[in-house]
Amino acid sequence: MNIGVLGAGAWGTALAIHFSLHAHKVWLWTHNIQHVQQLRQEQVNRRYLSDFVLPENLSAVDTFAPADLIVIATPVSALRESAQKLVAAGMGEIPVIAACKGFEQQTGLLPQQVLAEVMPKNNCIGVLSGPSFAQELAQQLPCAVTLASENFAWIQSLATTLNNTVLRLYANADVIGAAVGGAVKNVMAIATGIADGLHYGINARVALMTRGMAEISRLNHALGGQAGTLMGLSGMGDLILTCTGSLSRNRRVGLLLAEGKSLPDALTELGHVAEGVYTVEEVCRQADSLGVDMPIANILRQLFHGRTEVQAMAEILMERAPKAE
Repeated sequence: MNIGVLGAGAWGTALAIHFSLHAHKVWLWTHNIQHVQQLRQEQVNRRYLSDFVLPENLSAVDTFAPADLIVIATPVSALRESAQKLVAAGMGEIPVIAACKGFEQQTGLLPQQVLAEVMPKNNCIGVLSGPSFAQELAQQLPCAVTLASENFAWIQSLATTLNNTVLRLYANADVIGAAVGGAVKNVMAIATGIADGLHYGINARVALMTRGMAEISRLNHALGGQAGTLMGLSGMGDLILTCTGSLSRNRRVGLLLAEGKSLPDALTELGHVAEGVYTVEEVCRQADSLGVDMPIANILRQLFHGRTEVQAMAEILMERAPKAE
């Protein structure tokens, strides 16, 4: 296939490298002309994924080229603008996959909903979700993820086409469940990072992950997602990876907050986008509007707004009234 990847961060670069290593012709787009020039000259993404040489059949571009498939791997905050650029270029009906996780700020829309709004004539819209670190995919270590779309015949065919010995793809028709799992697990990873940074122990980590999944499940149900999806790669799988993996950006944010750093300082030190930080507010808005109980997400919102301290989070959560599980 001819595959266009929008977004030359770590994840977009890893996907572009992977696809190009498996018989696909790939172009990697970024709006930053200086970044394009650096990629072309050095054949390495120095800023975001410096350990990997770009394959010969991977082209860095600042203008769109013909494609059979578009993969948008920008942060969710840039998803709408990226889709609008594609429409303006006459590419609004090319099959497109959102490889970003979160809710759009202000609108509260999931990635596939943003794409559907911008590309109303496109009947091939999906999301890629599941436990996948950029570093390991670029390294060509085995990985399994979910491709989800309401257009199941298309997404099943695409999964078959892209499946290989490194990246195993499972098709799923529950695009809401896949997107919700991918978005909210980042929130829970920040909370877990805080607990780990405060040395609360493995019992506390597992309790947060388990109760975090309960919160994800409640929101998923309220939004129309299927419970079974969260027992798969884009739910439990992604939650485990992001809450425990040393390469997790969101967990790293939690660890830095536990050290006493402010949120802005933590993000500056991280040097990458941590989607969970921007997802907290939208998750809580969704929960409030739908009447969904999400105490872990809410305590993070209080922390980010300066209404509580890191050290008080565990006590507040533990002192909640006992409930049946």
